[in-house]
Order: sequence, then C-alpha cells, then structure tokens
Amino acid sequence: MKKDIHPVYGPVVYRDKSADFSFLTRSTLAGDHPQGPGVPRETVTWTDGNVYPVVDVEISSASHPFYTGTQRVVDTAGRVEKFRQRYGARGGAQGGGAR
Repeated sequence: MKKDIHPVYGPVVYRDKSADFSFLTRSTLAGDHPQGPGVPRETVTWTDGNVYPVVDVEISSASHPFYTGTQRVVDTAGRVEKFRQRYGARGGAQGGGAR
C-alpha cells in the first residue's frame, strides 16, 4: 500500500441527542483529532474512561421510526376507494390512445 494516502481510522462516539443515545464505533472521522479536516472538535469520556471525538446525528436506530415501531401505516385501500368515489369507476381508455 502507498503511504500517506489512506485516512486515519479510529474510534468515534456517535450521539443522537433526540433519543439520548450514543454508541462507540470506528470511523475515518477520528482522523488526527483535533487537527484533521472535518474532525469533530467536541470530545466525550466514554464508559471505559477514554476520551473520544463526538459526532452528533439527527437520527439513529434509537430514534428512527422504522426501528422504533412508531411509523404510520398508509391505508392504500382507503385511498383507492376515495379516488373511485371522487372520479367514479370509469371504464377503459377512451379514444383509442396509446396505453
């Protein structure tokens, strides 16, 4: 491998403030903190006693509707019935146009 072309890969804490949830993983955002470009300046002391850079995220598995089970179920059958009531049940294509 060529030297000095690969980003530094290290531990980072991702924090979802809306769900009060954080997790430690590895990322290239760890860089040469705090000198690296795009590297978070904020740090946090993790449960193991070490200090890691922090990345705040808006949505994580702790707050995403798919994972929390709070998503809305769309009633497609109800939508079809509303459409039919509004526009009626018209038969086929008129005028022999292309389908």
